[in-house]
Amino acid sequence: MSEAFVHCRGVTKRFGETTAVNDVSLEVERGQTLALLGPSGCGKTTLLRLISGLERPDAGTISIDGVQVSGDGKYVAPEKRRVGMVFQDYALFPHLSVRDNIAFGMSGGGRNERVDRLLAGTGLTGLGSRMPQELSGGQQQRVALARSLAAGPRVMLLDEPFSNLDPELRHRLREAGRAILESLQLTAIFVSHDQEEALSLSGRLAIMMNGRIEQVGAPSQVYNHPATRAVASFLGDANFLPGEFRDGRLQFELGSVTAKSDLSGAVEVMVRPERLRLDGDTGIPVEVVHSDYFGHDQLATVRLPSGDVVKVRLQPGRNFEIGSRTSLSLAGDVVLFPA
Repeated sequence: MSEAFVHCRGVTKRFGETTAVNDVSLEVERGQTLALLGPSGCGKTTLLRLISGLERPDAGTISIDGVQVSGDGKYVAPEKRRVGMVFQDYALFPHLSVRDNIAFGMSGGGRNERVDRLLAGTGLTGLGSRMPQELSGGQQQRVALARSLAAGPRVMLLDEPFSNLDPELRHRLREAGRAILESLQLTAIFVSHDQEEALSLSGRLAIMMNGRIEQVGAPSQVYNHPATRAVASFLGDANFLPGEFRDGRLQFELGSVTAKSDLSGAVEVMVRPERLRLDGDTGIPVEVVHSDYFGHDQLATVRLPSGDVVKVRLQPGRNFEIGSRTSLSLAGDVVLFPA
């Protein structure tokens, strides 16, 4: 049986006339890492601050490990929730050394030994005497993580902790961060605007838009089976084409195929670029009008006979001249939405 370690039920937070978090219900299981992904201003950071206790909800309740910490007249102070939080700007104490920053929230004996373990676990061995301004951005991020872990949190909240780093370092540190959280079996929620990061790092993904949770599920489920057109359009690249669906059969410009849906009649067909194939034995004639090369793959834009354009994901070795003509065929499943 799954166990909800963090449980938000009907949580709402307003700032004046603006509703930042709107009737959000969300569960995070013990030891699970959940990514909270959404556009800027959708309420992600506000929800983290509500869970941590830095903000109080106007409605709804929040529980951690079965204990209600906010709502219905109850409020547990942040320092008593045992919630660690890593901010985007790290918020290190500039006048304290790395070691003292990490030890700041500690209590009890054996502090030196515990700091040494955290320094080693976050790859900071030998840097304990340095000041924050003497460290790189990646090292500062690890100090912030170690300091949050020092207090023995039950839950870790990370607010875009890797966003200020260059791509290579961001990739290395998010892998290291995931390994640390998994080794300690900590429950964690991290906010991100980086879709690749959210898809690859989390065991569960929540899409948030306009203060609401639109969909929660395994990353592959949310990507391949988006619940709404808004989620489909936001998460990854997507093509949308008109179609007609009746009795399990879809008719649209790319052909006639079987599909699964409760809809009937006019529909909008979502096709991911990697579900399309160029230059096959069968297909419809198309013209290549643009191509974006990313190294590990490329995204070609082609014009259909109707005049609509769609994107097709290709391996880096495939080369199609702009203006060249080829064929396009469907090579995977589609998702249907109401027209």
